[in-house]
Amino acid sequence: MNIVVLAGGTSTEREISLVSGTQVTKALREKGHQARLLDVFIGDENINEKDLPAWFEGGDDPEKEADHYRTFSPDIEKIRQERKEKREGFFGPGVMSVCRAADTVFMALHGANGEDGKIQAAFELLDVPYTGCSHLGSALAMDKEQSKILFRYHKVPTPHGIIVRAGKPVKSPSENGVGLPCVVKPCCGGSSVGVTIARTEEEYDKALAEGFRYEKNLVVEQFVEGREFSVGVVDGEAYPVIEIAPVQGFYDYHNKYSAGSTVETCPADLPDEVAARMQKIAVQAYRSLSLNSYGRMDIMMDKDLNIYCLEANTLPGMTPTSLLPQEAAALGMSFADLCERLVEVSLNRQ
Repeated sequence: MNIVVLAGGTSTEREISLVSGTQVTKALREKGHQARLLDVFIGDENINEKDLPAWFEGGDDPEKEADHYRTFSPDIEKIRQERKEKREGFFGPGVMSVCRAADTVFMALHGANGEDGKIQAAFELLDVPYTGCSHLGSALAMDKEQSKILFRYHKVPTPHGIIVRAGKPVKSPSENGVGLPCVVKPCCGGSSVGVTIARTEEEYDKALAEGFRYEKNLVVEQFVEGREFSVGVVDGEAYPVIEIAPVQGFYDYHNKYSAGSTVETCPADLPDEVAARMQKIAVQAYRSLSLNSYGRMDIMMDKDLNIYCLEANTLPGMTPTSLLPQEAAALGMSFADLCERLVEVSLNRQ
């Protein structure tokens, strides 16, 4: 198949997306597909709309192409402002042309303008096949406020939390019903960017200031002391549970992407009954957000074995050492096999 691996973009997770996209492109080529990496925002000025098959047949090594797109990273905000003034839109040169010509688009995007349903909606209107959840599920999962509402409605266990908004009165932890310690995080962010655990009033004030650097709406939720896990759900089926144990601190951006900073165990060392209950909750969360194709649920378990679903990731990291690929490996599935499987279930959905 001719496959565009869409990566990069404008979010705080741009670099991680380029890493995911590079590895996915390599894997799909390994499986015999004509796959090319493309930055959704930067695009490719050399795309010839009269000979699009040639674009799929060409291309450099994915690592080199990713490095080329990285050269634009320091100027992303400047480019975005220039396009906004000219009303040129989000998609880079040639992006929509090759995506419409592709057999499918592999979504290796993370964060805003990638994981939040906007690009998915555009593709649906243009009948462009793509991997991952529909625009509705993507939008609901990306918005932690809406996720909380739906988790509660569908009786998915989740920590108690509230939403605080920039420019509005903010109650102290002793008054807001959440208390201390608590977790403060951007409502629609990813990769734990801007997330802080506050254990004192002073830390809470600092956490709000940090969170508001990224977004105007923040989630403040009860901190669950315990073990952290993740469960992938592919085509409605839960994959093996993986445990995430940071060497220091919590599973923040640094610990997610710095080698040796986290110990990951898959399958997790859990009694069968507990693992099965965790998988059941993951599938329940997946369905409550109207997800389809695939996703990954982040889960905490306290010392009393109470399980809480924190959030859903509709476009989880896709490198051979990312969480979902590790879960697939526990089932005997190679990284390349997983990439092809995600294409398959997504095409079936559409």
